[in-house]
Amino acid sequence: MRMPRRGLVIQARTHWLLVGIAFLFSLVLLMYLLECAPQTDSNGSLPGVMGENMGKEYYQALLQEQEEHYQNRATSLKRQIAQLKQELQEMSDKLKTLQDKKSPKVNGMNYQGTKEQASNDLLEFLHSQIDKAEVSVGAKLPSEYGVVPFESFTSMKVFQLEMGLTRHPEEKPVRKDKRDELVEVIEAGLEVINNPDEEDDDGVGERQLYSENDFVEGYYRTERDKGTQYELFYKKMDGMEYRHVTLFRPFGPLMKVKSETVDISRSVINIIVPLAGRTEAFAQFMQNFRDVCIHQDKRVHLTVVYFGQDGLSEVKTILESVSRETNFHNYTLVSLNEEFNRGRGLDMGARAWEKGEVLMFFCDVDVYFTAEFLNSCRLNAEPGKKVFYPVVFSLYNPAIVYANQDIPPPVEQQLVHKKDSGFWRDFGFGMTCQYRTDFLTVGGFDLEVKGWGGEDVHLYRKYLHGDLIVIRTPVPGLFHLWHEKHCADELTPEQYRMCIQSKAMNEASHSHLGMLVFREEIETHLRKQAYRTNSEAVG
Repeated sequence: MRMPRRGLVIQARTHWLLVGIAFLFSLVLLMYLLECAPQTDSNGSLPGVMGENMGKEYYQALLQEQEEHYQNRATSLKRQIAQLKQELQEMSDKLKTLQDKKSPKVNGMNYQGTKEQASNDLLEFLHSQIDKAEVSVGAKLPSEYGVVPFESFTSMKVFQLEMGLTRHPEEKPVRKDKRDELVEVIEAGLEVINNPDEEDDDGVGERQLYSENDFVEGYYRTERDKGTQYELFYKKMDGMEYRHVTLFRPFGPLMKVKSETVDISRSVINIIVPLAGRTEAFAQFMQNFRDVCIHQDKRVHLTVVYFGQDGLSEVKTILESVSRETNFHNYTLVSLNEEFNRGRGLDMGARAWEKGEVLMFFCDVDVYFTAEFLNSCRLNAEPGKKVFYPVVFSLYNPAIVYANQDIPPPVEQQLVHKKDSGFWRDFGFGMTCQYRTDFLTVGGFDLEVKGWGGEDVHLYRKYLHGDLIVIRTPVPGLFHLWHEKHCADELTPEQYRMCIQSKAMNEASHSHLGMLVFREEIETHLRKQAYRTNSEAVG
């Protein structure tokens, strides 16, 4: 197994520090030998005729001169030795620091045992953090608010739920530590893929090497008492196989959890849409379906569950027209002559499938999705293990957002992640990807729920109370288009409150709503300004 890049850097620094320390010791020894060697002096002379002639004073002067010379020499050597000792101590401290990084302390405790014992204890601690975190198995949670949501990111942008009033739903990682973190994680994933362990290497054919350009998307979330989990996906441009790497940072060095190959080439998605009336919206939905599913993805089945008779013939005509023009026949129309019930419609759509296991995407007629989202759906749902609850980006009322324009721009131009254009619908659980067997195993929807809302929350809670991992993250390729909401009087108080809340949230951003609230005050100010201008002109 190839040593990680950070370990190689530390090993290289340690080697050069040892070389430097050895050099300093050699230099000190050389100076000592030079000091002890016999000294020659061109001014000195052996006793002889001249000495005898010059007498005692000559020898005393010579001895004094030699003594001063040795004293100066000794002072200089002491000063150099002291300086070398200081440099040696600094290098020793650096070496100790590097060794500590290679064998870090755990929970602030300095182990006094052997290096092997410290290493084993460290690994035991890190693996215990992984076991406590929801990485390989799900955890039973008390409510829908118990899930720690993921943030999603690409190589250039981060899609985040927590924004406050300063952060944006989509932005580049501005802080250096966040940029460095994501770059390190992507590179660590590449290190795992390109240098696999024996247990990860399938040994089939020649292994492809991946680069940063092959990184598709990633998700991360931090459990504050355990660490940060990363889910990374890589894909070659010319292939359908994805490489999935899970990493975990247990408030310490990154550790590989698993590395696997995910083949989605044969993964069919059954898109289930419950519908009653709203034929114009369905026509717009089918235009998006034609562009994304039929022309690009080509691995989908569409199930439309229609309630009532009013508008049913128009829906049939739209489906038959798309089928005839595109030669697409993978669709099912289920007709129910009863009052609209979203949970009932999705449940009937799931049970209408008779070809065994299938991945289902519960979708609404007002939802716009991309081909990239369909792949995210496939990658983040796994039968018996994971269900995917993406957070939709909900667009505001275009009449308010684009009030300064004569008419709003086409829908495709409205699909941007900006504060004034929409928000991450983190209180909605209606759009979800899950396998049919998992849906049936948890009992499906609560069919006693009538009218608007509530049925999706009940299903979500069932998964939270089970053992499956719930992937909850904002995704850039999923939009909820604005449409006017009507809250019926027949709704229960809880449903009515949820409906009004959704209606208010859907209209406009904080700043735009504020401008509407203070519109009269703004118009009064403008009239006063115009009056002053006219008065000054007349005067």
